[in-house]
Amino acid sequence: MTGSGFVPEPHLAAEPAGFGQRLCTALERRGALCLGIDPHSQLLHEWGLADDLASLERFALGCVEAFADLVPVIKPQSAFFERFGSRGIAVLERTVAAARAAGALVLADVKRGDIGSTMAAYGEAYLDPSSELAVDAITVSPYLGVGSLEPAFELAERYGAGVFVLALTSNKEGPQVQHARLADGRTVAQSVIDELAARNAGAEPLGSYGVVVGATIGESVAQLGGLNGPYLVPGIGAQGGTAADVRRIFGGHLGAVLPSVSREVLRAGPSLPALRAAAERAIEDFLFLRG
Repeated sequence: MTGSGFVPEPHLAAEPAGFGQRLCTALERRGALCLGIDPHSQLLHEWGLADDLASLERFALGCVEAFADLVPVIKPQSAFFERFGSRGIAVLERTVAAARAAGALVLADVKRGDIGSTMAAYGEAYLDPSSELAVDAITVSPYLGVGSLEPAFELAERYGAGVFVLALTSNKEGPQVQHARLADGRTVAQSVIDELAARNAGAEPLGSYGVVVGATIGESVAQLGGLNGPYLVPGIGAQGGTAADVRRIFGGHLGAVLPSVSREVLRAGPSLPALRAAAERAIEDFLFLRG
């Protein structure tokens, strides 16, 4: 109103929900399953495709079309796109955009781990919403010290993104480092989990900092109950892990568990209906996590 002296209050945009909150909503709506998109040469061959850029795109976008509207989280493995250079990265960008358009959260499996400005640059590449590669969360490696990941944590906090830190991995070499004992008697894996738990303290309904715990770890050497964040659980299916292993490892702490399946579902292609049916079976395998 001209001349009234009235000054309207500025519009205050609502802050975006943090990753932990968005993940909880997605789990409630779509069940507890992360489906990987791993276009490695053997799978391309099994689909009857050549090991080339056009096949990479057909594979990745075919997976998105088949099941990105079914599951809460899609996890593209960046390395299998990177091996085709800049054009492969462009396919990854389109894959991420298509998966998010289908309503899935996207977790980029990049396993970055560095220090200072380099770690910040990795974080900006994947967590800054202005980046063409922007995703909802990334995987990182803590073996330069969890504190070295601080730039990624700061960016995740700024942009409402998530970070999954390797803790107890499925590979046979992992225990050499992860089971080692610190002076206070804790394993290295436990120290990683404890540091993430401290960052998640007080978060509602769930913190945005998760850990990676493989389904094939055998006897756990860490306490898995106090994270207040999500657990990404790879190693299921082709690597030998099962739903029963998830029950065994996590016991009564199943609420924030996100099983990750890749080859077991991807081998059903190239038929998109077959891929979708395989994804639906995998979702059913983990319905117990919703209880």
